Amino acid sequence: MFLNQRPPIRNNVAESNLFTRRVIIAFVIVCALIGVLLANLYSIQVNMHESYQTRANGNRIKVIPVAPNRGIIFDRNGMILAENKAVYSLELVAEKIKNIEHTVDTIGSIINITDEEKELFFKVQKAQKRFKKVTLKSRLSPAEVAKISVNLHRLEGVTVEARLKRYYPYKETLTHVLGYVGRMTKKELQRITDNDEGANYAATRDIGKQGIEKYYEQMLHGVAGFQEVEVNHRGKIIRVLNQVLPEHGQDLYLNIDVRLQQQAYSALAGRRGSVVALNPNNGAVLAMVSSPSYDPNLFVHGISGKDYRKLLSPDKPLINRATKGAYPPASTIKQLMALAALEEGIVSETSSIDDPGWFKLPNVERKFRDHLAWGHGKVDVYRAMAKSCDTYFYDIAYRLKIDKISTFMYQFGFGEYTGIDIHEEKKGIMPSREWKRNRHNQPWYTGDTISLGIGQSYWTATPLQLAKSTAIVAASGKRFTPQILGASQQGQGLLQIPADDYAPIKLKQSRHWQIAQKGMWEVVNNIGGTAYNVFKGANYISAGKTGTAQVISMAEDEKYDASKIKERHRDNAMYVGYAPYDNPQIALAVVIENAGGGGSSAAPVARQLLDTYLSENKPLGESTLLSSQSTNQQDRTP
Repeated sequence: MFLNQRPPIRNNVAESNLFTRRVIIAFVIVCALIGVLLANLYSIQVNMHESYQTRANGNRIKVIPVAPNRGIIFDRNGMILAENKAVYSLELVAEKIKNIEHTVDTIGSIINITDEEKELFFKVQKAQKRFKKVTLKSRLSPAEVAKISVNLHRLEGVTVEARLKRYYPYKETLTHVLGYVGRMTKKELQRITDNDEGANYAATRDIGKQGIEKYYEQMLHGVAGFQEVEVNHRGKIIRVLNQVLPEHGQDLYLNIDVRLQQQAYSALAGRRGSVVALNPNNGAVLAMVSSPSYDPNLFVHGISGKDYRKLLSPDKPLINRATKGAYPPASTIKQLMALAALEEGIVSETSSIDDPGWFKLPNVERKFRDHLAWGHGKVDVYRAMAKSCDTYFYDIAYRLKIDKISTFMYQFGFGEYTGIDIHEEKKGIMPSREWKRNRHNQPWYTGDTISLGIGQSYWTATPLQLAKSTAIVAASGKRFTPQILGASQQGQGLLQIPADDYAPIKLKQSRHWQIAQKGMWEVVNNIGGTAYNVFKGANYISAGKTGTAQVISMAEDEKYDASKIKERHRDNAMYVGYAPYDNPQIALAVVIENAGGGGSSAAPVARQLLDTYLSENKPLGESTLLSSQSTNQQDRTP
């Protein structure tokens, strides 16, 4: 029965209608999608054309910052002290290298790369922004440049770059004046960013670290430029589309005279100490030497650990002794003590005392001894300075008292920053009752005051402060802020930059200046003066004061014997002075650590400097670039 049943008949019309409907629906969907696509294409190519064009150009066009050339530094006579020299360096962009460790090893097989250079590279590379070049090796030799150049085809992401780097031709002679430049640290970069100067330093790697290089960084750096360049898909520059040239940093002309500076450095002969020379008429710093020193070029390219460890020696070459070395001023301040006593009426030009070789306080057994055990006999203010009689100045200090001493000495800059145009400076100590109470939680004792009379006790001063106070005496009270910078380049000319002056010291009697000056004249020109033998035969007349500063305390009856004392515990040798006497053009201070007597060790250094400065009767400072300001001086010939 089932075998004879017929199958149902297909409805072809219904199937055809169903297919047609599906085709229509599919066609509508396709048309709708095409419409959406066309709408998007229109939006992208018409409505959003400018936006996408800008983004496309961003992939094709790059803005590259261009670092400005750093300003050159000259001395007052136009001698180059700091310049820029082209050096070749090997640089890598980590993001363009598949295996950076392998690439560094490959480079090491071509030229010598030390382990220290590798360590520094990876340290900097990890902290560097993406796609920024990092130096693997600087100061490539011509042979190394050639070897790398022929292998660049297999060193992707590696380039040899020529850059201008700082160079200091006088090396250690001027280190503590100029300072140096070095690679920017994270902290420095953050400070630049916080000051909204990031754009100006976008292409700059180095920054001033100390000295003039740091203090005048803004003037020396210049203004960055930029280039708009077209690059291919690999980032290679095809052409330059537009550029704005960077502005060269300002050239600086210092008041320093490099010949005088070299003479001072040579005269110290590697001994620990300092020399500072100023023009008393305008505050110009003519020379400023700290010894021992170091070659600042070591820091420009990144100093090695071995070289840096050498600079951590007990001699401390990294310290600028001229501005940060604090020493008891010793007898170099006796002319100032005499001025204070004259002002207070404690002594006069004609008064005198008898010196038995010691000073004793009333009702006290202890004796403050003079360096001459049998004393100097009858002593007036002139003889006291010429012979450096301690007893005379013990007596002055006792009668002045601490309050008048400290108040008077503040006027000469002791215990305060001088304001010199470098950042590295110490105040030193000008003690007072308040200072001792705050520092030591102790009252001030009369014995403390007695020692101040000869520049000992708690009193400390920098060589720069000693030079400044001497300049004030030489200029009869006129005061200037010591200044290293003399002028800057402005277009085709020089802009003179004078030092700040401030109110002169007014004494009750101007004659007192002449008494102090004549006392310093006696030191140098009177037979028996503590510097007479050193300056005998000079073709100029100068004035000065020797000093010998104790480093360690001695027992009351103990005799000083340098041969029985460790070298670093021996007395410091000191000298301050100025010349010419009747028209001062230079005032100086010399400090030599642990060298003994000021007359035998420090004064000869001063003689060499004054001979150099006043050679041929023409001060070296009278240059065609920076003219010295002359001042009419009173006739002080004794």
